[in-house]
Amino acid sequence: MDERKIFGNRGEDLAAEALTAKGLRVIQRQYKNQFGEIDLICQDGDEIVFVEVKSRESDSYGYPEDAVTPNKIRHILMVSEGYLASLPQERPWRIDVVAIEFAYEPPRITHIEGIDIPERYW
Repeated sequence: MDERKIFGNRGEDLAAEALTAKGLRVIQRQYKNQFGEIDLICQDGDEIVFVEVKSRESDSYGYPEDAVTPNKIRHILMVSEGYLASLPQERPWRIDVVAIEFAYEPPRITHIEGIDIPERYW
């Protein structure tokens, strides 16, 4: 496994722990379909939560959450639509971002709930 994948998995592990501590239940990790992959799929009450995890070792490239671009949001929407279509009934859903900064000890974890999705993306 390459270094990037190992680093990404480490971030996903921390994100899963932080979300679980907040009462969310991790349903699936690294969910894949024909449109791509979503890092984590969680359940928060009745709501399905699609989670994009962004990790940085330093602030050289800005905040991790800044990497969630309009293109990335479109990608997440396509993958999440495939997942939602596989469910037996409609469910409320949202997209969250977990940003992890490993430059701090312990790593700084920021959970952004329900990111805004511009209307033109869906």
